[in-house]
Amino acid sequence: MSARGARGAGVALVLLLAWLVAYPIGLVLLDAVRDADGWTLAHVREFLARPRERGALWGSVWISLATVAGAALVGVPLAWATSAWAVPGRGALGALLALPAVLPPLVGVLAFLFLYGETGLAARLVQAALGLGEPPWRFRGAGAVLLVHVYSTYVYFLLFTRAALASLDPALLEAAASLGASRRRVALRVLLPQLRPALTGAALLAFMVSLGSFSAPYLFGGSFRVMTTQIVATRLNGDYALAMVETVALTAVALLALWLFGRLDVAESAPAVGRSGGRLRPRRLRGAARWAAPAALWLAALVAVAPLLCVLLVSFVPLGGWREGILPRGYTLANYATLVADPVRFRPLLNSLWMGAAATAAALALAVAAAVLVVRRRVPARRAIEALLALPWAVPGTVFAIAIATMFSVRAPWTGRWVLVGTALILPFAYVVRILPIVGRAALAGFRRFDPRLEEAAASLGAGRWRTLRRVTLPVLAPALLAGAALAFVGAYGDFVVSIVLYTYDTRPVTLEILGSLRQSDIGVAAAYGVVLMAIGGAVMALARADR
Repeated sequence: MSARGARGAGVALVLLLAWLVAYPIGLVLLDAVRDADGWTLAHVREFLARPRERGALWGSVWISLATVAGAALVGVPLAWATSAWAVPGRGALGALLALPAVLPPLVGVLAFLFLYGETGLAARLVQAALGLGEPPWRFRGAGAVLLVHVYSTYVYFLLFTRAALASLDPALLEAAASLGASRRRVALRVLLPQLRPALTGAALLAFMVSLGSFSAPYLFGGSFRVMTTQIVATRLNGDYALAMVETVALTAVALLALWLFGRLDVAESAPAVGRSGGRLRPRRLRGAARWAAPAALWLAALVAVAPLLCVLLVSFVPLGGWREGILPRGYTLANYATLVADPVRFRPLLNSLWMGAAATAAALALAVAAAVLVVRRRVPARRAIEALLALPWAVPGTVFAIAIATMFSVRAPWTGRWVLVGTALILPFAYVVRILPIVGRAALAGFRRFDPRLEEAAASLGAGRWRTLRRVTLPVLAPALLAGAALAFVGAYGDFVVSIVLYTYDTRPVTLEILGSLRQSDIGVAAAYGVVLMAIGGAVMALARADR
């Protein structure tokens, strides 16, 4: 491709990404400040005048900040303990503690419902042990939502901090100690600055996930309101203009958070330093810590895995088989047989499969094209391409669902709008936009690590373009692309936030069928769906890692 052709392709890709990503958000912004009579701020004034609206927005903000604090308090100590302490089964502990990372959001919520809900296994155990006539607690409100959020997001701090510790040069700590610095001073002045980029990245992810969370507030929130559930409720009540203002308000909070975290990362990150070649070695514990620390870590791993095991247990419970008693009265494989034998139950599995696969393939093609133009060709529009690739990650899923619904509910081809709402195309299209940042980051990282001299060497040895692509380029890029595609597929296959706004009966995904089964009190089938989602997610991630 010539330089001129590359520039043209860059402009074309920017226009396509802008249509996919920025245009829907712009339409929402316009709908928030206009009505049939023209431009107006009446809807904005209505939003500001309602205490319930302001309370929902504040609820989203404070629960997200609390999630960051709680996830850090759990994830960072676990990362340090599994990296810096020589405890038995350290590798297995790390894998078990990171297991919640593969859970789709709704399955994590489902797991907490079965384990900690007022009729869950933990509540039944406490009720029986204390001889209570009523459940010992009501798993409702802000506390329940916060607990689910912390469980879902501590993994970011665990994984990011462990990765930072693995790349930390212990010579820095040793040099500070040899100069007379105390352990506290070493931790604050040397260790923390080196970990700050990882901590900031984990905090941003935790904040954004919590801000855009819908499943936990929807099922456990009760009277506690956040903006994601408020948007859907307002839209279902037919007040579309107010829903647009709510959407804009949540988007503004998300973008402000993205900017603030970015400023924090730039302002406070420690400068990069060279390595002496050493690695942080786990130290042996002495005294009571030799048995206390491993016991505490294995207990933490059990707490992390218990919700998943509870979902597996409930998936074998027959209909009506767990109304009384601590454990179910019997077990059956009928729930899994129902998923396969009943066409109505089996269809959501196929829907999620083809929609997730189609969205992943389309997003991967766009990401690879973007990576080639940004990294290889370095087109003038590369900054705009990267910004558009990242934008969906910064905007909550509910916001994008409303934006997509707004954009594709009107037939106006001359403005780039068609009626897709109610068709089989709307959900895969929305999934593409939502997972684009994942595969985009993976593709950009893979191409940036690829040395073009490998292709030059292959060409000098007589390999043609296709042979070089097949034997050199793809094998080097495959791990990054497969990892991004696996994460994207798992996200699309287990999506709930976008699906609940855009689905139709014929295109309903697994997550909506789980919700329907819960409403019918068919908890065994709901749990069986959850196990299938976990199994597919684990298998996809394992296949992606097996190629490395």
